[in-house]
Parts: sequence; structure tokens; C-alpha cells
Amino acid sequence: MLFKYSAAILTLSLVAAPAAARTPPPAGIWANPHNTVHVTFKRCRDAICGKVVWASRTAIEDAQRGGVDQLVGEELFRDFVEDEPGRWSGEVFIPDVGQTVSGTITQIDARTLVGEGCMFAGFGCKTQSWKRIK
Repeated sequence: MLFKYSAAILTLSLVAAPAAARTPPPAGIWANPHNTVHVTFKRCRDAICGKVVWASRTAIEDAQRGGVDQLVGEELFRDFVEDEPGRWSGEVFIPDVGQTVSGTITQIDARTLVGEGCMFAGFGCKTQSWKRIK
């Protein structure tokens, strides 16, 4: 009988552990390094996503050259799932070239988020440091 309860407790702790270890998504509004795009992150189904809530005229014009008619409202960070506490992987849409690449976001501290996107299998990678503005 003791074995039954021990097995049940072990099973519950293994199931509950991943949920407890999850880090909340990086809340608030974040600005890219040139402060030309602001993105807000939120839960989207079983993942997190980041949507443009403000863009400068320059960013809007660059996105239009890449084929994006409406930059504000565009989801740049898509289907990000947590790999480890504070680090998520998913897809990054690059509006000025109209391409989606694999990427990661890592929350360094309460005000810094580092995003990395790679064009092909770890090649052509670019890293950006985003700052929380709200």
C-alpha cells in the first residue's frame, strides 16, 4: 500500500514540475535596439507570441518594401515555447525581407530581452537586445 501512494506522489510531482518551472512570458512592451518597433508579448494557445503595437514611419516603409501592408498588428514572434527557464524558441518574422526564420528570445533581466534569429540551420544569425519600455 505504501508503494502505491509513493508511486502516485512521484507521478504527480513529475507532472507538476514542468508547469511550476515555467517562466511567465516577458510581460509589457519592448522596443527594438533602434526604438523603431514596439512589441507586446502574450500567451497564444500553448506558446507565447509578440505582436507589433507601434512602429516608426521608417519601420513601416521598410516593412512595405518587404511586402507587409500593415506592420502594426503583425505578429513578429510566433509560437515560442520555453526551452529552459527564461529562454523560448520559435519563429521570427522579419517584415523588411518578408521571411520567417527560427529564433530564440532570452530574458536577461527585468528590462532586457535578447532575441536571435537564424536564416538557415544556425547560419546567418543576428542578435538584438530589446528593452522594456512599459
